[in-house]
Amino acid sequence: MNVRILRISKNELVDAKILNAKSTKLNLPSISDGWRFNFKKQAKEYNHEAYILVSDETPDIIEGCLIFEMKGKVEPYMAFIEVAPHNKDSIKRYERIAGCLIAFACRLSFIKANEPYKGYLVFDVLEENKEDEVKLMALYSIKYNALRYGETTMIIVPEGGEKLITEFLN
Repeated sequence: MNVRILRISKNELVDAKILNAKSTKLNLPSISDGWRFNFKKQAKEYNHEAYILVSDETPDIIEGCLIFEMKGKVEPYMAFIEVAPHNKDSIKRYERIAGCLIAFACRLSFIKANEPYKGYLVFDVLEENKEDEVKLMALYSIKYNALRYGETTMIIVPEGGEKLITEFLN
């Protein structure tokens, strides 16, 4: 899927792609590569689908990763999402990566799920520090239309997902 991400240095949108990790020869990132999650390991789990985002200019560098799962073969679930270490904090090269990946997960929820789950995207926010967890949940609510459900679970409802798809994928 073609998307556009924002190059920070020039404040310009550049072409990028979200690809199924199986269709590329790129090695999925892991903790040993400076990422928080071991995507290499998680992609091997039953029912996990791994996707990567790469810019067209540097297709050999992964800018972000997503693990999507159909829990119980019916419930769309964003199991893991992360932007590359070089896209965090003050050193970040690109923005819109998380938005593109979350919108793509929402799109998958419309494609793969049946009623009553069609269009809903569920995920959990689990951080070691409770304060970080609260901040991240607030960010997901504000930027990505996510609603809190219970202690750590969040849901993007179909209307919110459609807005993300329009903003980041069209």
